[in-house]
Amino acid sequence: MFNALDIHWSCKHTWRKARINTAWCLLGCSAGDFGTIAFFQATGIGWPTFWIMALATLNGLLTSIALETFILARQMDLRLAFRTASGMSLISMIAMEAAMNVVDVFVTGGATINLQVLPFMLAAGFMAPLPYNYWRLKVLGKACH
Repeated sequence: MFNALDIHWSCKHTWRKARINTAWCLLGCSAGDFGTIAFFQATGIGWPTFWIMALATLNGLLTSIALETFILARQMDLRLAFRTASGMSLISMIAMEAAMNVVDVFVTGGATINLQVLPFMLAAGFMAPLPYNYWRLKVLGKACH
């Protein structure tokens, strides 16, 4: 039996697959997240930062699920693709969204798209779920792409 605590964290193949999966997830999450923040920034609608970030997180989750569903639908039935996309990487997406938004608020003081901050937000969003994605691939053999 495979012990979840006894995995080897040095498998280059699994890290490569985890990085690819995480990058696809980051693309989907950041599209919805950044789009929402940019909308509020451009329109000047005066929502509190917490609510903008909550909506940005929700939209990031939705766009990530939509992108993953689109990718998976090329390999399987659309309904199964949607169920797989919405169920397999939700923890990863939430960790990604939280990391990006914490960096944004910490560095800019609010919900602000700033070109100098974007690389740090993306790096945090990529690194936060990466070990979980590796573990999920190694222990459960599950990936979203």
